[in-house]
Amino acid sequence: MTEEQPSCCAPARPVVGIGSSPPPAPAAATGKHDIEQIVLDGGVFAMGDGYGDGNPGDGEVPIHQVRLQPFSIDATSVTNRDFARFVDDTGYRTEAEIYGFSAVFHLALQADPGDLMGPAAGTPWWAGVHGADWRHPGGGRSDLDGLDDHPVVHVSWNDTVAYCSWAGRRLPTEAEWEYASRGGLEGARYPWGDELIGDDGEWRCNIWQGVFPQRNDLDDGFLTTAPVRTFEPNGYGLWQTVGNVWEWCGDWFGPRYYKFSPDEDPRGPSLGAARVMRGGSYLCHDSYCNRYRNAARSSNTPESSMGNAGFRTVGT
Repeated sequence: MTEEQPSCCAPARPVVGIGSSPPPAPAAATGKHDIEQIVLDGGVFAMGDGYGDGNPGDGEVPIHQVRLQPFSIDATSVTNRDFARFVDDTGYRTEAEIYGFSAVFHLALQADPGDLMGPAAGTPWWAGVHGADWRHPGGGRSDLDGLDDHPVVHVSWNDTVAYCSWAGRRLPTEAEWEYASRGGLEGARYPWGDELIGDDGEWRCNIWQGVFPQRNDLDDGFLTTAPVRTFEPNGYGLWQTVGNVWEWCGDWFGPRYYKFSPDEDPRGPSLGAARVMRGGSYLCHDSYCNRYRNAARSSNTPESSMGNAGFRTVGT
């Protein structure tokens, strides 16, 4: 992998002239969070990339020992059904709805031509689309019919924190996320081991097959998101921590953070411009974005949203 290899997450949302104050979060925990919980005992694990697979600019090294306290974490990403319950209860409007647009992958577009803002600079497979939001993942001509059990997308980091406030939850730290994704397999590339495809030739996660970004051969059965309980859970019982959708974490992103992070419950840098995202997405392919691994890291600005990023939560 090269230093210049970009991520498959969308470019940061341009908000010049609009302002970047997040929408107000609910004042207190009032909602019911129904996602199955996986209770983890915590302990010590080796965090980081032990295979040299990572992009040097992502800061997946050095490998370092981290000790975590016990915590509980969602077995799945937050679904459209879960997020709709939050919105119905609070009237919350996501940043995509406030700004009036979000980023949609070109093969997933379902929008009127007049809604297209044009391709993103440097990543022409992403387009800004007026009317794209969590209820309309492909644009104004799309809806959530048949997608209740798919992960919610087009949610910014700020939106996920608002959900957490309502639910009495929080986002996982980056260390908690990686510990949970590893499923008890020390040092493995993926939640299930070191080989991407099983001995039976079956795919174990929802990523890109074919020629990115022109052709997806759909060997895993999905062009965009899959239901959250697709494929097999890892050794801890978590579903699809890699592939499907990027998952926001609580930490600010720092490419050199691992060199000085504490060995006890690290929480990320105290300041930053972007928040950590983990796990890769349905757009990841080894020719472009080999970040569908336990150790892989990416980031985006807190107000940004896109059609391949969601979240899961942990108990406070």
